[in-house]
Amino acid sequence: MTWKSGPVLGIETSCDETSAGIVEAGTIRGHVVASQDVHGAFGGVVPEIAARAHIRQLDRVVEAALEEAGMSADLLAGVGVTTGPGLIGCLLVGVNWAKALAFDQDLPIVGIHHMEAHLFANSLERPEAEPPFVALLVSGGHTLLLWVPEWGRYALLGQTRDDAAGEAFDKVARRLGLGYPGGPEIQRAAARGRPGRYSLPRPMLSTAAGPDDPAWFDFSFSGLKTALSLLVAEIEEESEGAMERARDDLAAEFQAAVIEVLVTKTLRATELTGCRRVIIGGGVACNAPLRERLAEVLSADGELYAPTPRLATDNGAMVARLAEHRLAAGERDGLDLSADPSLPFPGISKDA
Repeated sequence: MTWKSGPVLGIETSCDETSAGIVEAGTIRGHVVASQDVHGAFGGVVPEIAARAHIRQLDRVVEAALEEAGMSADLLAGVGVTTGPGLIGCLLVGVNWAKALAFDQDLPIVGIHHMEAHLFANSLERPEAEPPFVALLVSGGHTLLLWVPEWGRYALLGQTRDDAAGEAFDKVARRLGLGYPGGPEIQRAAARGRPGRYSLPRPMLSTAAGPDDPAWFDFSFSGLKTALSLLVAEIEEESEGAMERARDDLAAEFQAAVIEVLVTKTLRATELTGCRRVIIGGGVACNAPLRERLAEVLSADGELYAPTPRLATDNGAMVARLAEHRLAAGERDGLDLSADPSLPFPGISKDA
């Protein structure tokens, strides 16, 4: 059945952002993100609190997005909703809300993979951010390095074997006595510090490996996190106030280590594929030094596409953009659509 194109609503409730975006022909018409600041008091997202907040906020968020777009729900041409991965209670709030709207307005509905939506975020601001490209997706729950020859075909080059990069930022920030979320806190502290005063490892950058070894592209941040924790314990035993004096330098060294690993692995992917076009996405893509370093190493003969912070973090506009693509390709889901907290990345293989 041919899809009658028009505005598409995207719903995102996978974690602690309640968001709705309306996209038409690849252009944002309305976009609202409601963040949940309460989680900072707990040092991380509390799933039950997040799900209840989505229930309270989603009606208002969608209404605000429609108002910004200057339209009513009966003018929508379709709806997309994040079905995974994410926190199951949070996902179900969005999925059930979207199914109710689709039923009420007789709209086609498509379920959206959260991380695939991050791939599409750049194209909302830069339409030329189209395949082929190497993609580095770095968030609180995922670290993925992909080769994308075309939309819907993805070769998995590398992924984290333990902690995701964003998760490592959060845990290290907590160990350093900084706030939540950890990424912005560490970036601020690192700006005041100097990397190199303390030494931390650069995990899985061994020169003994090569492209045929999965370790060449894979990531691991658990050992780096542990190394910093042990270093903090030593400093805390030195003298009163030693940790306060070391905090910014430790943050700077940790951030430098993560960036070196991410950039090195990404460059290895460009060498393997022969493609110097790179996009980054996910919450960690907000890290300014990471973006600056990637832009620097690609400046001679490459291209970097990095979304603005509002589209790098979880948002409904990227969901709507991917849903628009899926609907135009003739894809539909039924009203039996459900959430899957471990939803596999669609179209992914070891070699696309």
